[in-house]
Formats: sequence, C-alpha cells, structure tokens
Amino acid sequence: MSFWKSLFGGSKGTSQPPPTEEYNGFTIAPTPYAADGQFQVSGLITKVIDGEPKEHKFVRADRFASMEEATSFSVVKAKQIIDQMGDRVFK
Repeated sequence: MSFWKSLFGGSKGTSQPPPTEEYNGFTIAPTPYAADGQFQVSGLITKVIDGEPKEHKFVRADRFASMEEATSFSVVKAKQIIDQMGDRVFK
C-alpha cells in the first residue's frame, strides 16, 4: 500500500483517525501510518497564533508493531517537541 493511502485512510482496519489532544495551548493530532508491516510515528501540531492557524508536521524513525503504540508514542513525541520548541516550531 502506498504511503499516501495509508496516511489518509486507505489502510485496512482503521475506520477513524486517532483523537486529538490539547497540550499547553497546542492541538496534537497523532497520524501514525503503516510502513513495512509496522506503524511509523508521525503527527501534526497546530495552534492559532494572532488569529492565524499554524501547523507543524513531524515524522520520526520510530516504528511499532501496533497502531495503538505508535499513536501513543506520537503524542509523547509531539509533547516533547512542544516543550522544547514552543511557538518556534512554526518558524
């Protein structure tokens, strides 16, 4: 299956995207996708700054056997990015 199909809902067994989570004024949307029989850590961090929506997409090399593990770790990585970078993540 192609990267784009797995990322945007073409993968088997996934009917709904993982829920978003609010953290320190940011919204975290985990977006793990199937890759070589595992699930790749990725996500989207968003925040409205001065009335303008900003977003930062990230992909990490980490892979897990289950979608649940990859989703959970995607949230952990997003929080780490937010803690380290804050609003600078959008520059």
